Amino acid sequence: MQSRRKRVLVVDDEEDLTWSISKHLAKDVDKYELICVNSGVEALEVLSQLPVDLVISDIRMPEISGLELLTKIKDAYPNTKVVIMTAYGSSEVQDEANKLGCLKYIEKPFEINEIRQLIIGSIQEKKGFEGTISEFQLTDLIQMNCLGRMTTALYIEHEGTRGEIYFDEGNIVHAEFENLEGEEAFYEILSWEGGNFSVEREKIPAKETIIKGWQSVLLEGMRRLDENSASYHVEKEADRKKRLKKIDALLQDLIDINGMILATIFDPEGFPMASKIHPSKIKEYDMIELAPLFSKMIKQIEINGEELNLNGLKDIIFEFEKTLIKVTRFPNKKQFLIIMAEIKNNLGVIRMETKKSLHELTKHI
Repeated sequence: MQSRRKRVLVVDDEEDLTWSISKHLAKDVDKYELICVNSGVEALEVLSQLPVDLVISDIRMPEISGLELLTKIKDAYPNTKVVIMTAYGSSEVQDEANKLGCLKYIEKPFEINEIRQLIIGSIQEKKGFEGTISEFQLTDLIQMNCLGRMTTALYIEHEGTRGEIYFDEGNIVHAEFENLEGEEAFYEILSWEGGNFSVEREKIPAKETIIKGWQSVLLEGMRRLDENSASYHVEKEADRKKRLKKIDALLQDLIDINGMILATIFDPEGFPMASKIHPSKIKEYDMIELAPLFSKMIKQIEINGEELNLNGLKDIIFEFEKTLIKVTRFPNKKQFLIIMAEIKNNLGVIRMETKKSLHELTKHI
């Protein structure tokens, strides 16, 4: 008997967003059916008529909020997974969503590909289990597979990277991470703090690169951890402070230019990494209020560029009556530099100074 095709329901009162999501995810029509609606009421109507495997809902919507929708879904359709998305995130809201049974909580703006991977990962039938490293110690997971004489693949995701450790009847037989293989890859993965993991049962690696017994490999890894832990964290924190200090100084140089209002750097997730506001403008502008607006602006520019088949945004300038905003992507990076200045400034000077600062800032991002 042929299994039913998976069905995904996206709920957001922003019609532009649901239109963009449906357009970009149309290529996955062979993997799942996508339905987009613009209110919680419409979502409940769909759920009452069709089985839905995954619901992705905004949290702030008229009539029925995302949390209210989550509660109703979990009461009436307990097997339906729910992901909450919002541009107004807080730890309190996230905790409440998790308590109500939310599968995942994501903040806007996000990459379309991030949503795509989330959908595919959520609806796939998995052989095994998953979790976070905070819930399980990585060494405990490894020992559990070894002592249980398991044949599995352990996948670990950490800060945007992925490592793999393979077990054959309890023996650690292979590990890989980027260009590393074998024991060195295993020791590198073992040093990671935090992250997510998943286990795939009965997964055999294409090759074996570790021949030592698992006890020897694990003991050597733990010895290296003890040896490197203290000095590593001290060096990492010192390097972070040094880079932030240099970034702060370079942004200050920009702000000191006549007519400059603010300069800020945004990371790929849409959060400000560092910011400087001219002292005369501090009462007028607040980065806490500006950050979500700038973040949304960047995301909309990228969406519009994709819709026009214009990829690789480098630089864009908005000129208003008294103010201009310049958005520049760092070369070969995903971070953005945003400059706000009074319109009286010479645009040529701003371009020249931004280019000079961009070169220096790139070294420390």
